[in-house]
Amino acid sequence: MEGVALLERTVGQLNRLVDNVKPDQLDKSTLCTEWKVRDLLNHLAGGGTMFAVSAETGSVPDELMGQLMTQDQLGDDYKGAVQGAARRVLTAYEQPGVMEKTVTLPFGQMPAGVALNIAVFDVATHCCDLARATGQTVDDAELLETALIIGRQMIGPDLRQPGVFAAERSVSDGASAADRLLGFAGRSV
Repeated sequence: MEGVALLERTVGQLNRLVDNVKPDQLDKSTLCTEWKVRDLLNHLAGGGTMFAVSAETGSVPDELMGQLMTQDQLGDDYKGAVQGAARRVLTAYEQPGVMEKTVTLPFGQMPAGVALNIAVFDVATHCCDLARATGQTVDDAELLETALIIGRQMIGPDLRQPGVFAAERSVSDGASAADRLLGFAGRSV
C-alpha cells in the first residue's frame, strides 16, 4: 500500500473520526500535550491545505503559510474545514504528473511522493491522537503499521526535540498498532 491509495485510506480514517467529534469535545485534552481537540483539528486543516497547495503549485507562499500556521482555520464548521482540506489534498495528489513534481514545504524541498508520505505519517498519528481524546479508535491496523514504517524512515535524532517529536516511548510487547505509532511519535500511552 502506497501513494494516493495510502493517502485515501488515511483521509477515510480522518473523516470518520472528525464526523464523530461532538462540539463539547473540542476543549478536551489530547496526547499532544499543548493541544486541545480544536487545536489538533486546526492543525489538520492548516496542514492539509499546506500539503494541497504545495502539490498544486510546488510551494506555499510565505503569507499563506503564516496564515495556515498561526490563524484559525476552522471557523464555526470544524468538520467542514478539516474534511474540505482533506478533500483538497486528495484532489491535488490525484492530478496527473503530481508525483513527478518537486515541492517545497517548511522543512525543505522534496519529491511530491515524500511529501505525501510525511502527510500520511502526520495525519495517521494525529488520527490516533484524536481517537484517544474523543473515545474513538482507528481500526485500520495496516494503515497504522505503514505510517509507523514511514515514520521510522523519516524521524531521526535531529527531529527528536521539544515542539517537534519527543523521545520515543516504549510500549508493551502486545501493544496495538495505534499504541506503537503513538509511542514512536513520543506520546505517553
